[in-house]
Order: sequence, then C-alpha cells, then structure tokens
Amino acid sequence: MPTMAPASPVLRFDRYELDVRTSELRKHGVKLRLQGQPLQVLATLLKRAGDLVTREELRAQIWPADTFVDFDHSLHNAIARLRETLGDSAETPRYIETLPRRGYRFIAPVEEVQAPGISAGTNQENVEAVAGEAVAVATRTKRRTGLVFTLCALAAIGLATWAAWPRVYARKSVNRILSIAVLPMGNLSGDATQEYFADGMTEELITALSRIQPLKVISRTSVMEYKGTKKHLPQIARELGVDGIVEGSVRREGDQVRITVQLLDGPNDRHLWSEDYQRELRGVLTMQREMAQAIAQQIRLQLTPQQQARLSLARVVNPEAYDAYLRGRFYLTTQYSMPQPLNTAKNYFEASIREDPGFAPAYAGLANSYIFLAIFRHLPPQLGNRSAKEVLRKARELDDSVSEAHTALGLLSWREWDWAAAERELKYAVALSPSDGCARATYSNYLAWRGRRAEALAQITTSREVDSSGSYASTESGAYYQLREYEHLVEASRNGVASDPNEWLEHYSLGVGYEGLGKRAEAISEYQKSIKMSDGDQDPTAALAHVYALTGRRAEAETILRGLERKSKDNYVSPYLIATIYAGLGAKDKAFEFLEKAEQEKNWDLVWALRADLRIDNLRSDPRYQSLMRRVAFPQ
Repeated sequence: MPTMAPASPVLRFDRYELDVRTSELRKHGVKLRLQGQPLQVLATLLKRAGDLVTREELRAQIWPADTFVDFDHSLHNAIARLRETLGDSAETPRYIETLPRRGYRFIAPVEEVQAPGISAGTNQENVEAVAGEAVAVATRTKRRTGLVFTLCALAAIGLATWAAWPRVYARKSVNRILSIAVLPMGNLSGDATQEYFADGMTEELITALSRIQPLKVISRTSVMEYKGTKKHLPQIARELGVDGIVEGSVRREGDQVRITVQLLDGPNDRHLWSEDYQRELRGVLTMQREMAQAIAQQIRLQLTPQQQARLSLARVVNPEAYDAYLRGRFYLTTQYSMPQPLNTAKNYFEASIREDPGFAPAYAGLANSYIFLAIFRHLPPQLGNRSAKEVLRKARELDDSVSEAHTALGLLSWREWDWAAAERELKYAVALSPSDGCARATYSNYLAWRGRRAEALAQITTSREVDSSGSYASTESGAYYQLREYEHLVEASRNGVASDPNEWLEHYSLGVGYEGLGKRAEAISEYQKSIKMSDGDQDPTAALAHVYALTGRRAEAETILRGLERKSKDNYVSPYLIATIYAGLGAKDKAFEFLEKAEQEKNWDLVWALRADLRIDNLRSDPRYQSLMRRVAFPQ
C-alpha cells in the first residue's frame, strides 16, 4: 500500500495562511508577494504568537553576526513591509504590536493546521494496485464460471484502472485560476516596426480581463519585463504570483489581424485551451472581448450581468484611428514625465480622434497627455487642465466605462481643488478595473494626501500585487512623501531607481527622502542627477537651491533663484517652488508673497505640498501660514 507523506504545517490567522514548508503567504488562497527577511520575521512571530520576541532574538535568528547590514534599518524595513502587506498599523495594530526598544508581539489568534498529505506512492503503483485486485477477481472468476465471466472480469480490470486514474492524478489537477498574467504577444508580422501593435494587443487583452472580478490580472508594465524571455512558465508564474498564464502571437497583414492565444496552468506548465481569432482591424475590439469571455469561461468564472454587458460593448473602430491610438499609448507609457514623448502621444491621440470622433479611449489618452504636460509644466497649468476637462467630457459622453478616463478625471479634480469629485472618480476607476495598478496607485496618493495612512498603504499593497515591476514606485514614493515617512520614501525610491536608473523622478524622490533624513550631501547628489536627466525640470532645480541654502551655499541658491525668476518672464514657473527657495534663504516675507500668488492661481504644487513639504517647516508657526491653510480649505 502507498504511504502518506508527512503533512506540512500551515499557520493560519484571520484571512491569511503561511505555509512554513514553501515559505508562501496567502490571503484568501491568493499568494502574496512577500519573501526574504519580512517573511522570516513573520514566521518567527507566528510561531511564538502572544509572546514578546525581542530584537536580539530576531537578530540572532535572521541576521547572524557575519551579516554586514544595518540591523536597525533592516528590521525596521522588514516590519514596515509586513504591515503594508497585511494592511496593519503601528498605531492601532491588529497583528503586530511594537514594544518600544524591546521587540514585537503577534497579537492576533494563530492556529496551526495541516496541509493535505501527498501520496508517497507513485502513480504507476496506485494504478497497479487497483488493477492487481481486478486480476485477482478475474482469476477466481475463471476457475468458477468459465469464459464469459472471465471476459467480464477482464473488462473490470480496464474499468478499475480507468476509475483509479482521476484519483491517481487528482494531485496534478488544475488549481482554480484566480490570478492571471498575459505575456507580451509575439509579433509574427515580419516587420519590426509593428512591435507597438503587438504590445497594444497585449495591453488591450489585459484591459479586457481586468474588467472581470474577482480575477487578479497582472499589469502591463510587469509582464513587459518578460518580452522575449527564455524563462520556463513555472518560474514566471512563481515570480508573478499567478495561477494562469496567457501566451499569444499577433500577425497583421494590411487590415487583417490574426491572433493565436492559449491559456496555460502556469505552475504545472500545462496547456489548458487555445484558439485562433481573425478579424479585420475594425473588429479588433470585439475580438479582444471575445478572447476575454472565452478565458473567463475556461477558468470557470461566472460573469455578472454588468461584466457581460461591459465585455459586449465593443464597437467597430476605424483602422487608422485605432492604429494612431496604439501609437499614442506606446509613447504615453514611456517617459511620461518628458515633453517630447508626451507631445508625440498627444499628436497621435489627436490624429486618432480626427479619424474616428466617436472613439472614447482616444479622448481618455489625450486627456492624460494634457494632464501630464501640465503636471510637469510643459504646458501652463490652466491651459492643460482646461483642455483635459474638455476632452474628458467628450470621452464620458461616448463611453462612461473607460476606467482611464475616470482616473484622469479624478486627478484633474484633485488638481482643481474639488476634493469630493477627486475621491469619487478615483474610487470609481478602481471599481471599473480592479487590476489597474495605475488607478490604485493614484488613489493611494490621494488617500495619503488626506492623511488616511492605513487605506493608502492597503492600496499600495494591492497595486504591488498586480505590478511588481517597480513602475509605480514614483507613485508609492508620493504616498510616503505625504506621510513624511522618509525611510520608506528612500526605500521606495531606491527600488524605483533600480527598476529604471534613467528616470529622473526616482532620483528626485530619493533626494527628498535623503533630505528628510538629514543626509544633505546625498540629497544634493540625487537632485543634480535628476536635473541632468530631466533637462532642468523645476522640481529638482528648486529642491537643489533649497538644500544649497541650508548648507551654506547661499550664492549658488540665489543663482538658481534668479534663473527661475528670469525664466518666469517667458515660461510658466511655479510660484510655490520659488517660495520654497525663499523659505530656505530665510526670506519669509518673499516666501509668503509667492505662496499668495500660488493660492490665487489655485496652484497644484501648493495643494500637493503645503501640508507635507519639509522645505516650508520654518513658515508653519507664522499666522500667515495658518490663514493660507484656512483659505485652501483642505478636507478633513
């Protein structure tokens, strides 16, 4: 008889389970992206739930004496990451309690359960055991009753073997697919210039699947890291934390598009389903939704009437309009903080609208182009905001289910000081597309700005689950900036720099984090890198002037200030940023003069930074600051 392998201990608390053998943390059965020291700390705390685990014990167990790291910093980061993943709070803990200068205690109930044992016998042994019993029956039957019953008994052997088969291979059956990644589709057009089209098809399928709840769909930015990869499917599934993987290829010849797509059980590298789709380009949106519906059917997801309605809303699109739209999306998602890609994206979206004035996604893309051009001051804010508002109105008239339009409208409302509309639109964007990491990341920034820390970190955790690429690290950094948690800001920004060393925003955020920690030399270095990479963006330029003023390099700070004031005669320069330089120089009257200008023009920088910005800390005790706060009327 086959023996049963020893079961693996699983530590369960609330909605979470930690499998000690595989070092996997799951929530409602879905694997969370937690590993390394944070996971080791959690395992230690769970095993001694209710007891104080001292810092010294954690150090001895997880950070041995020959590990050359800053233990305090590493432990702090591990606990912070744990709390983010669990949606916990140091102030009102549900799971991890801090005992100052002593250690930590896990305070929630923990139970040890046993994972189901796995048969230690081989599949062949199981089949042979069942078949052997049938042979014995056949032998006895032959002696008793002759040929007829012998044949029946031999048939029983086959039946017994067949009956044993599902039991034997039950352990290898496909797990229920609750999370999925669409890998970059291969370009089979024989034309390298069509890569943007294959990438666009990948993104469209991700968008269609993201509308299906409760399916978790990994973001475009995360899967694009696997373009052309030679990694095996189980490794990809493990790295992305998914059950299912969709692979496909695109062949475009003129206005004809053919997509071959297959669904695979990622962890077991097993083929589940495949299909070929062919349409004229004008019917490609219908094709994408058909694929999403077929995949949902294959993984046995029951679509709600609302989800079915959204997936059936596909319309015929002008081929030239769709082609221009995909090109615009390509530029909008690359170097979105730089003027040239943003303007190129804007031009393509405008071309798409000219070809097809009824195509709602093109309006949403154009609105985002205007908003980012204004955020990074490549357009005067009033012009950028006004233009975005006009095209968003049209986008919603055409199709109110485009989540990108609601994310843009939420961000625009926030910029225009309409707090209620901002939250309403961002929440709706997340509801429309729960797997949209961009929507969640923007919403997390808004919640952090409101001071709702636990909610903000919960959104960050969820956005990490669908986007592991680090592409939203700058948005995560924004949340920590608002919370004035500079150690976390430095950690998030370092991750962003590692993900994209040439993105100036990450270096700028890292500089802010260093300045918040009092590491001014490091801050200066990062600001200088950011200025060079951004071709002189105002944010790192003003930040560098401020830290120069604080470190005695007053003449250099004043040189930067004069340069910005000269530039403001011909181009838009944020009065808020000029105010921060004057604050660093100790010229409070001039600082308030420019803060008043910022308030009069409803300046975005003023709203974003007034409560969090360390550069104006020396102004907060002044009655003029309190008056300014009342006029801005921040939400409580």
